[in-house]
Amino acid sequence: MDLSVYEITKSFGEKQVLNGISLEARAGEALGLLGRNGAGKTTLMRIIMGIFPPDSGRVLANGQPINRRSLNIGYLPEERGLYPKKKVTEQLLYFAALHGLSKKTALKNADALFEKLDAAAYKNARLETLSKGNQQKIQLIAALITDPDIVILDEPFSGLDPVNASLFKNIVKELIQNGKTVFFSSHQMNYVEEFCDNIAILNGGKIVLGGNIKKIKRSYPRNTLLIRCENPENLSLRLKDALGGIIESADAQNDAACITLVSEKDKKRLIETALSFESEIDEIKVMEPSLNEIFISYTEEQI
Repeated sequence: MDLSVYEITKSFGEKQVLNGISLEARAGEALGLLGRNGAGKTTLMRIIMGIFPPDSGRVLANGQPINRRSLNIGYLPEERGLYPKKKVTEQLLYFAALHGLSKKTALKNADALFEKLDAAAYKNARLETLSKGNQQKIQLIAALITDPDIVILDEPFSGLDPVNASLFKNIVKELIQNGKTVFFSSHQMNYVEEFCDNIAILNGGKIVLGGNIKKIKRSYPRNTLLIRCENPENLSLRLKDALGGIIESADAQNDAACITLVSEKDKKRLIETALSFESEIDEIKVMEPSLNEIFISYTEEQI
């Protein structure tokens, strides 16, 4: 199910939280919804879920006004919302019933998720007896028990150890492969880059950068190359001596020679020369900004 947001505005009192937000999330893809604390991400999520209405603008599903009775959204909030003293299965059935799911279907769906998340041992435990990571698993099961069309994940990897993070990764990848529309919000940019083709960065209630991550990165200068080899310091000096006119700077960084060209048009010449000097080159790649660096550059100053 494709979901579109058009010109959404929302204010609380005199504070405008969202100011003309437009974006599209497509079925079978994850959209990274990014921003600093207070940027408006949670407000936008709640409008998408229908928790409260926008002041203006529209949210459409497959190009049509949303039918809240039939739209199935799964939500994993950053601030967890389960009942600590209740047994796990008891409250999972409760949340499923709120969505109109039968007990039989809810138990079937829950069992499949328990298995995928290696959490079957906690079915009858009280939530408060579980570790933070295992509580997170139960929260994810609650979000997915209704087999939602749209899934909103707000900081899903917070507090997870590497093993549980791997289980969560498999679930997110499966959601995307199964054609779900996924909103993925996190400050852990490595996960955003792993799952999301497209991003929307919010700052001050506006989208300050949006689009395909690869295209965004390629829009930055591509005149710096990293050449990983056995002796990067020696290679840097030799390249600077041989190609001084086209090289802006050359130095060694850990196990790589870092070469910045005056013009990116000379990359082929640089690569050919490096290969003629050094036979044991492991990797040559263009230096791109990380998503973390891009995020900081667009949100360092809050609007």
